[in-house]
Amino acid sequence: MALTEIISLAGYAIEAAGVLVVMIGSVLSTINFLRGYRHQSEGIAYRVYRRQLGRSIILGLEFLIAGDIIRTVIVETSLENVAVLGLIILIRTFLSLTLHLEIEGRWPWQPEDKGSAK
Repeated sequence: MALTEIISLAGYAIEAAGVLVVMIGSVLSTINFLRGYRHQSEGIAYRVYRRQLGRSIILGLEFLIAGDIIRTVIVETSLENVAVLGLIILIRTFLSLTLHLEIEGRWPWQPEDKGSAK
């Protein structure tokens, strides 16, 4: 097996891990929500559910970006492949940033408000 094939398979494996992270995170978040929503007020249970679900999506996106980078570097390096990779990274980064804002209520570079309870 050639080195390029091994690296390409590693890229696919990392992308598969990203998909698994999103799937498992979604299932666990839903299970935690269904178990705890009766014991918490409706607003708090929903916010906790959204935060857990969003965090699993963000982590999965990070894995997907890493897999894309690895596979693009190993595949025939052309300007078109690099442009496609750049576009994919921009879209996924935008999704990660907006999900972070939605979950945390602040941008990643803003300091965390120690006084607010989440």
